[in-house]
Amino acid sequence: MDEVAAGLRRGPRAYAAFIGIGLLAGLLSGLFGVGGGTVIVPLLVLLLQFDQRIAAGTSLAAIVPTASVGVISYAISGSVAWIPALILAAGAVVGAQIGTRLLPRISQTALRWGFVGFLVLVIITLFVVIPSRDATFDLTLLTGLALVGVGLGTGVLAGLIGVGGGVIVVPVLMLAFGTSDLVAKGTSLLMMIPTAVSGTIGNLRTRNVDLPAAAFIGVSACTTTALGAWIATLIDPTVGNILFAAYLVVIAVQMALKAVRGRRKG
Repeated sequence: MDEVAAGLRRGPRAYAAFIGIGLLAGLLSGLFGVGGGTVIVPLLVLLLQFDQRIAAGTSLAAIVPTASVGVISYAISGSVAWIPALILAAGAVVGAQIGTRLLPRISQTALRWGFVGFLVLVIITLFVVIPSRDATFDLTLLTGLALVGVGLGTGVLAGLIGVGGGVIVVPVLMLAFGTSDLVAKGTSLLMMIPTAVSGTIGNLRTRNVDLPAAAFIGVSACTTTALGAWIATLIDPTVGNILFAAYLVVIAVQMALKAVRGRRKG
């Protein structure tokens, strides 16, 4: 079985799949300020029979160039809160280490259902709260401490259930901090870069990353990330919230299915 899976990861069909996955992930990354892992990981597993851990590691490596292009695209329009992003990243890096250590001790099924509940709450709130695009992020001692907490929580969840930071950070910045949707997305992408680099270094040590696949996906994603970011500036904030809510519904369904399967195995 391993030999069959390894064969599927190479050849014209595999490289065509890498490019297609990258194009889609890049568009969603730029449009929603997410890493694209919620697209990359399941497609690598379903289409090319990647091992779940290698798919996650490959996705994380591909996020580095993708998020970098996204940050540049948002920075051009001034939609990146640089210091808050670095504070979030610092918290996330620490939180990820905590999450990976807690992993053997906590019920994955309970965590997944809890995260589905969080997403449902966010989806409902997105239809009620529409942050102004003129809103600015005021960094104070209180908001700085809150950002550390958000970063820690994001990192812990990333380590426990492999959830990308953007899925949590973007709605939290919009709904809890009153940040505009564009600044939330640009800041989220910047936060991901050091987090993804740190995770990729760890995955390289444990050989949980397919570098050629990550390179093809990452380079392909870079070609559509700027397009997604440009589209985000054109659409109305209300429409943006609706599209983001639809994206979160897809993620919630994925997580619920994993929780159901995990319960059956248990």
